[in-house]
Amino acid sequence: MDKAVRESKPEKSGAGRLAALQEPQVSLRSRIIEALRRAIETGVLEPGARLIERELCEQLKVSRTSLREALGELQAEGILSYSPTRRLSVSVISRADAENAYRIRGTLEALIVEQFIAQANQDDVAALTDEGENLKAAYRSGDVDRMLIAKRAFYDRICSGAQNAIAFDIINRLVLRTSGLRRRSLQRLERQAQSIKEVDILLAAIARRDVEAARQAALTNVANSAKSALLAEEQAPA
Repeated sequence: MDKAVRESKPEKSGAGRLAALQEPQVSLRSRIIEALRRAIETGVLEPGARLIERELCEQLKVSRTSLREALGELQAEGILSYSPTRRLSVSVISRADAENAYRIRGTLEALIVEQFIAQANQDDVAALTDEGENLKAAYRSGDVDRMLIAKRAFYDRICSGAQNAIAFDIINRLVLRTSGLRRRSLQRLERQAQSIKEVDILLAAIARRDVEAARQAALTNVANSAKSALLAEEQAPA
């Protein structure tokens, strides 16, 4: 099953509209990239969705030149790709690539957890515990968008405490490449309940400053995420 996930499905345009960008605080290209990443992460733009420049310019209220700069960067990251007919779309990841993405993510998350324990003070641990409670509440709510926001905040806190912004950037890219699988996984009630337990195990290990237990908790969390995501994809309607 190494073929691209759902590659046999017909090409489609974006599933929803993107919000117009507001007053700039960072570069326009960066804001366009962030808007597109968020749209992919939340499912507004699904894997395989065709990107039409005219529509994106109208929705984001940006020039075609600025948009093309942002699209070029996302293409270089592998998040967007051209079809044989030169139509730009959100990349569809193969099962083999998805499995590798999760393996790499597991290694990185184990690393940042170890670094967090080495670098973080008690205030950092307390702040992470609060983010963990928010994340568990999000899982209990069943709201996938809320889960995504809470997960981002939780891992942002870990990476900040670990002082490893590079790892956070790579993890975000890997997550984006598997965004379609991830959303399906998070919709599964079994995975929501399992994730709550995994958060508790990870936080307890961090509170004890138990590096090996924390690393194993991180690896287990990502391994279970991979299993759930791939299972959800197998069970998805054709």
